[in-house]
Amino acid sequence: MARFIKKQSRKTGLPPGTIVHVGSEPLPTKMEYIRYNADEIEKLDSTNMENYQDVPDSVDWVHIQGLKDVELINKIGNRLEIHPLLLEDIFNQEQRAKTEDLDEGVFVVLKYPCFINNDELVMEQISMIFKGNLVLSLQNTHLSIFDTLTERLFKATGRIRKMNADYLLYALCDLIIDRYFSVLEIIDDKIELMEEELITDPQKDILQNIYKMKRDIIQMKRAVWPMREAIAALNRTDNPIVHESTHIFIRDLYDHTIQVIDTVETFREMVGGLQDMYLTSISNKMNEVMKVLTIFAAIFIPLTFLAGVYGMNFHFMPELSWKWSYPIWWIITIIIGVGMLIIFKRKKWM
Repeated sequence: MARFIKKQSRKTGLPPGTIVHVGSEPLPTKMEYIRYNADEIEKLDSTNMENYQDVPDSVDWVHIQGLKDVELINKIGNRLEIHPLLLEDIFNQEQRAKTEDLDEGVFVVLKYPCFINNDELVMEQISMIFKGNLVLSLQNTHLSIFDTLTERLFKATGRIRKMNADYLLYALCDLIIDRYFSVLEIIDDKIELMEEELITDPQKDILQNIYKMKRDIIQMKRAVWPMREAIAALNRTDNPIVHESTHIFIRDLYDHTIQVIDTVETFREMVGGLQDMYLTSISNKMNEVMKVLTIFAAIFIPLTFLAGVYGMNFHFMPELSWKWSYPIWWIITIIIGVGMLIIFKRKKWM
């Protein structure tokens, strides 16, 4: 929370609509401009502002990766008549998922989950603006999020090439929601491995993994709950550019979002159960150790008592006159102590 407040403080005192990048360091800007219809598809020069225009019976998709080139993105925003406040929201990578109705379009922000190095969970912000026949999508990194959709467009598979730009917006949102199921499968596998480790051999480092998993699930929850509201708002919009035929698909998308929320809640409860299971396992293990130590103590306490009372009070004790009695006594003592330490280590009591 402190990091978030520190990032937001950079905007203090600046006029509304001032572009200030909030979030991780932006990467160099890469762009792809695709124009298609049912019969043909082509790639256009994304830096040529003259290409940004509505062409009848065609759909334009501009995808921007990396937000470092602020000047170029500003030019595109001016060409498409995008309000400066929307551009400000795009560069703020700490936005909640949301949907806003525009005068001539729709603005959608969603969070895309992904694992970096199969360990660190990050939520990539995807901003989408739908105006006329054009959909503009922006992300801060170079993650290959929509490669499968691009492949579908060029292979003309499915219905996407025959549909309008609102269906393209739905397809982008659908890919983002589907990614949540993939990430949840990874989390499910990790939870199963943790359960096996807790049952067979609970170690100290597993508690750190449980806490990390708990943080990841909380991060997912913070992202997916506003996303439900965003998809619901997109479904409720009465903007005429979103056709009734597309609303059917958006309602199905909303159902998928609810499934993600239910799964996240289930995993949160399971991780809480893992924490309780770890504490129970450690307690049981400690009880086993104490039971064995108690047995040893119960055996040697009376022997120690007898040796202390009677062992040194005999008149005839030949070991007292031996030259090496004292060193031999120390050797035997050290062997017993080291031997017990080795036994404790092998039993993992230490």
